[in-house]
Amino acid sequence: MMRAPRNVSGPVLGLLDIGTSKVACLIVALEQRGPSILAGMQTAFRVLGIGHQRSRGLKAGVITDLAEAEAAVRAAVDQAERMAGITLEDVYVSVACGRLKSESFAANADVDGGIIADRHINRVLEGARAYAERDGRMLMHMNRVGYRLDGVPGGRDPRGLAANKLTVDLHTVSADDAPVRNLMLLIDRCYLGVAGLVVTPYASALAATSAEERRLGVTVIDIGGGVTSIALFADGRFVHADALPIGGQHLTFDIARGLQTPLVEAERIKALYGTLSTAPSDGREAFSFPLAGEEQGVLSQTTKAALSEILRPRMASLVGLIDERLEQSGMRNWAGDRVVLTGGTSQLVGCDGFVANLLGAAVRVSGPDAAAALPGSIAVPAFSTVVGLVAAAVAGDGLVDARQERDVLSQGYLRRVGTWLKEGF
Repeated sequence: MMRAPRNVSGPVLGLLDIGTSKVACLIVALEQRGPSILAGMQTAFRVLGIGHQRSRGLKAGVITDLAEAEAAVRAAVDQAERMAGITLEDVYVSVACGRLKSESFAANADVDGGIIADRHINRVLEGARAYAERDGRMLMHMNRVGYRLDGVPGGRDPRGLAANKLTVDLHTVSADDAPVRNLMLLIDRCYLGVAGLVVTPYASALAATSAEERRLGVTVIDIGGGVTSIALFADGRFVHADALPIGGQHLTFDIARGLQTPLVEAERIKALYGTLSTAPSDGREAFSFPLAGEEQGVLSQTTKAALSEILRPRMASLVGLIDERLEQSGMRNWAGDRVVLTGGTSQLVGCDGFVANLLGAAVRVSGPDAAAALPGSIAVPAFSTVVGLVAAAVAGDGLVDARQERDVLSQGYLRRVGTWLKEGF
């Protein structure tokens, strides 16, 4: 929590997405009423500040150079703070590193006294947390899929009901401890606290899909610069997460190698001319580019069709890996056949049709809802994660605090936010 500007009456949140290709910082003020509401989010908010910088010191979401990463994060946060006119004290941070591992399991507890109370639920959750953090893993997310009372489904809130045995069906996401600790160390070096850690696929999905889509079942694929993350939802619940250390930068490297051009030029070519679709005119649409190692002014030329032949094999390989991971998850049938693509690489021309043909599913590209009164610069798929952090932080569902005791967030800061919202209506 930080001091709000004079024209802001509600809580202010800082959100930070440290990706392989960019660092994005968002500062928002929660409001009791207003037009800026994401799909499926009940709380209005107003954007106070935005900052984004080219990422440095990261590879596939993992910090490789702490000093370089610190410089990029400081620059992005400073840019957002200057626009908002405030100084952040802590931030919610997205996490895609540490080999995210998703698990679904049931945890049980005997109900002494015969009536379910908070202490019984807390006992189950403590045991589940210890189980998820075995083998040196760190718990990132834990959400309740459902309750069972003496083996019978017990609704969404069993407190006050009679039973001898309480069973909670849970979904957890954990990560390797060291990469996450390094991420927290980076935040600390920027003189910021970590209000909460949010797994990237969950945040991206909240920005790119509606509550109705998540209720019907949806698979969200966020293709970032160095990491592709996957989130599955069924019956409105987050049921699976995964991450692959492959992203749009691999396409850039393929272009640089295939055309023998510098990486900076390859990124520009991908953004301007990259396409995964096939059109008769592509063979006639030519563009020029400099060659690596040649004197300035020496140009080569190719066509969009030739560029597509470089991009398509890499994307086919990535989609094949995604398909394999989805099959291994065992959750594919739960999530249905609806697929949503987001992230910067999803904006390649023809990406939705290309992925749809390979997965055999209905696919659409989506980002933060432009109808939510967001600035145009962030109402695009490339900023799904940082915008989705707003919805994740406010909802608090399943988020685990980054403090040493790792309390559920809704018991701390988010409870204060909830109290503020209730008092406002």
